[in-house]
Amino acid sequence: MTIRYGLIGSGMMGQEHIRNLTLLQGCEVTAVSDPDAGMRQLSVDSSGGTAKAFGDYKEMLGSGLVDALLIAAPNDTHHEILLDVLQTPHPILVEKPLCTTSAHCAEVLAKAEGRAAPVWVAMEYRYMPPVQRLLKELSDGTVGTPRMMAIREHRFPFLEKVGDWNRFNARTGGTLVEKCCHFWDLMRLTLQSDPVRVYASAGVDVNHLDEAYDGRTPDILDNAFVTVEFANGARGMLDLCMFAEGSYWQETIAVTGEKARVEAKVPGPARFTHDGKERHSEVEISFRATKEVVREEIDVDETVLQAGDHHGSTYFQHERFRDLVQSGKGDPEVSLEDGLWSVRVGEAAEESARSGQAVTL
Repeated sequence: MTIRYGLIGSGMMGQEHIRNLTLLQGCEVTAVSDPDAGMRQLSVDSSGGTAKAFGDYKEMLGSGLVDALLIAAPNDTHHEILLDVLQTPHPILVEKPLCTTSAHCAEVLAKAEGRAAPVWVAMEYRYMPPVQRLLKELSDGTVGTPRMMAIREHRFPFLEKVGDWNRFNARTGGTLVEKCCHFWDLMRLTLQSDPVRVYASAGVDVNHLDEAYDGRTPDILDNAFVTVEFANGARGMLDLCMFAEGSYWQETIAVTGEKARVEAKVPGPARFTHDGKERHSEVEISFRATKEVVREEIDVDETVLQAGDHHGSTYFQHERFRDLVQSGKGDPEVSLEDGLWSVRVGEAAEESARSGQAVTL
């Protein structure tokens, strides 16, 4: 069974999805909708030249050309699009964040109640091979009970997108929603508990300050420290810097319990390194009782790495989504509720960063 995909939105992330779908057996991009003519044509070309292009996704929905929908439009359009496409019988993969506000997310959850076809929220970071290895070690009991989780992302600034829509909080939900929903999702998944309290210190200090759009300067945060407390007593911490190009590891994700500490180390995309070469990720396990440290490189096929900027995770996520759709059985691994929680925490962190006060969920 070949799944015919229809894309709603075909900008930077849409192109990454197309590249990965063309690598996967049983997947074909047959239709693309985007209001930008240039991106429509690029999408047709990059998907093999046979996809049909639409200027309006509503026309695509009635075309009979698609079996599954992939939403990769700007964040602030997700709410309206989802309320429309949830009325179709098609499985849906929607890019993060689910919506820009938790109120809009809640509306989507209510609309989707009782729907037969799955809706999967694209949380690619779960599927990075080093993160998958970290999660396996936790499942195997290597660390004992996870008590603390520390994530550091030191990376390049937000990239240029069509119309630079990602420069303002109003359209993105804010950096701690737009970018960091991945990390709140990972924390909640890893620590197996819901967040109860968030405190953030953040600023707009370096990036995009020399840019202007209709006389407005971008207002998205470019650095932050955020702590998150969970119902089971565990704690998570994020150290974010978006003017740290050239960092040897773009992400490090460490989980510590009474037995051991496991850390996943992820390099940035090759195109942003000084030598333009792909590097292996690593997993490091430090055992408390024996003081032994075990390190292992995680190998990923270079073709998969070059298909996107997320260390192969987009490919592996699509593989799981494809299998779900083809089988017609089971539930999405990343649910609408997961998507709502990731936005709730990001929203609270944005509020805390501006008020200077901790926010209780």
